[in-house]
Amino acid sequence: MPFIEESDLLELHKDIDKAQIINERLLDQIKFKNKELKRSKVQRNVLAGVTGLFLVVVLSVTSFTAGLSSSSGIDKQENLLVSIDSLDAIKSRIDNLRQQNEELSDVKEFYLAKRFLEKEKIYSVQVKSFVDNNITLASEALANTVFVKTNPFYSYSLGNFGTLQEAQSFRAQLVDLGFQDAFVASYKEGKRIQIEDPY
Repeated sequence: MPFIEESDLLELHKDIDKAQIINERLLDQIKFKNKELKRSKVQRNVLAGVTGLFLVVVLSVTSFTAGLSSSSGIDKQENLLVSIDSLDAIKSRIDNLRQQNEELSDVKEFYLAKRFLEKEKIYSVQVKSFVDNNITLASEALANTVFVKTNPFYSYSLGNFGTLQEAQSFRAQLVDLGFQDAFVASYKEGKRIQIEDPY
């Protein structure tokens, strides 16, 4: 067996102790580097997560606002279409109401004229009389027309005048138009009172 001197042995122990100290330092450095690597890895992962989350939020907001702007454009077009349809419906309703108003106005005029005829003595120009009730002579366009049944005749008179002079003037116009037999009659409460002087 080989022989080692004590000084060599001490040197060897010192070298081993130095190596152990160097190994411990290296292990400490490795642990420190590992901690730094782990920390940088965690930071990198957190940064990547935050960046990804930020990108997702930005894309979501962008797509949401783009969707809103495109849907608002569609809504505007739909609102425009609805508005046009609504305008057509409103115009139709206005026309209908105007027509109803005209009809009610005609009815009102009829009742006012009837009330006037019933209360006051009026003058009218009789243009024709028939034995049969000839409804074809009656026209809705003829307002101020008096239809009176005096047995056995149906009399047709035009105009409702408050004075005899107005009725006589109208009779003269009708005679000029060819109604030679026209004459002025006075009425009260829907019944003929008398035939008046034509002049």
